Amino acid sequence: MTDLGFIHRYVPATRPGLPPLLLLHGTGGDENDLVPLGARLLPGTALVSPRGKVLENGMPRFFRRMAEGVFDVEDIKARAAELAQFIRDARKAYGLDAPVAAGFSNGANIAAALLFLDPDALRGAVLIRAMLPFEPEPQPRLSGKPVLMLTGARDPIMPHAAVERLAAVLAAAGTAFTRKVLPAGHNLTPEDISIAAQWLEQRDD
Repeated sequence: MTDLGFIHRYVPATRPGLPPLLLLHGTGGDENDLVPLGARLLPGTALVSPRGKVLENGMPRFFRRMAEGVFDVEDIKARAAELAQFIRDARKAYGLDAPVAAGFSNGANIAAALLFLDPDALRGAVLIRAMLPFEPEPQPRLSGKPVLMLTGARDPIMPHAAVERLAAVLAAAGTAFTRKVLPAGHNLTPEDISIAAQWLEQRDD
């Protein structure tokens, strides 16, 4: 679908009472990329999966970067605001509650930016292979918002200091924060899926 400002996929819910998932792909993915993952993470929930609008060597992303791990902060903020508006429009169009973001890599980083800049847009977040997208000022207040962060111990893509800083900011913000460091690189693993699915099913928000 191409309305609501983003090319996106929407999959209606088949189980009532579940929070919808906002699926945010990594670099080179698209609106189809994480739909099978979403169906495994929380079977029966509604899925909303937008395609990032920024192209890097022809590969979709959610915001610009100058180099690996070096982000265009002003672009992140503008793209996060645009994505927050898409969430509001999608909720109205499809009759949805606030979603839980499930993001991988670049998608996890834009989800973190959303938490900092427009926390009411999300009910919570699953951040897989995320790093701090920018230093938030003022520090965000995210009291009780559930956040799961899954880090690869051998991830060669995400700078270690920026990964640890994101964890520190989220914990200091008062989130209901869970973090797991997995024996993995940057790739998505079956353990990521298992942990995230269990976390989503057991959430108490």
